[in-house]
Amino acid sequence: MIRLAANISYLFTELPLIDRIGAAAEVGFSGVEILTPYEHSTKELKSRLDEFDVECVLINTPYGEIAGGHTGLGAIEGKENDFYEDIKKSLDYAQEIGCTRVHALAGVPEKNANMEKCREIFTSNLRLMAELADSANSTVLIEPLNIFDFPGYFLTHQDQAHSIVNDVGLDNVLVQMDFYHCQIMEGNLAINFNTHLNKIGHIQLAGVPGRTEPNKGEINYPYLLQLIDASGYSGWVGAEYCPETSTLSGLNWARSYGINK
Repeated sequence: MIRLAANISYLFTELPLIDRIGAAAEVGFSGVEILTPYEHSTKELKSRLDEFDVECVLINTPYGEIAGGHTGLGAIEGKENDFYEDIKKSLDYAQEIGCTRVHALAGVPEKNANMEKCREIFTSNLRLMAELADSANSTVLIEPLNIFDFPGYFLTHQDQAHSIVNDVGLDNVLVQMDFYHCQIMEGNLAINFNTHLNKIGHIQLAGVPGRTEPNKGEINYPYLLQLIDASGYSGWVGAEYCPETSTLSGLNWARSYGINK
């Protein structure tokens, strides 16, 4: 059964972040993703999640302050200590709000950076993060992003991400497969999903082009969601898109999956 989570960093944005949890619950979402929840105390956020019986299924490590944008520090040479602080902050925060998945942002290396060295740093950082996450029964996720929305981002392709996961060699490090980014960078969505299924720990979706509702654009999501459902994948599918008008007016695509607006 498909379990949809609302990414409330993208959806219900007419409301303050803390109030989006209730808005998501009201239309039938039982899970939410929050990219950067750190502006709120864990006590405040956990209270709101409990009030509406909603699970926070995903947060990111902090974005970081580096040249090229706010895209994390995981693969950035010389930032290992800073990323370690980000690891501790995100894992502690996740544990306190009951979230068991943390996306480790790789970052944008300097233009003259040695990419093999960046890969070694990212692998080492992920291994450390996974060891710390293990005690909290948490999963560490990495996600390939497209180079148009995130120029220079270190991690861009599915094979690259799965190769790193294999090198880390720990069961609680998996890939976050976002069909939006994958379609832009390489296509072959069904093949990529089937090939890597055993190491996919989270899924996200949005329409291409434009990152709008999944029922708009070139991706056949009814087919892909049926494929996901039949595969035995038991994780969450995050709705991470920018509504063309309002969130509520664009939710018709989700009615078949238990969303009632």
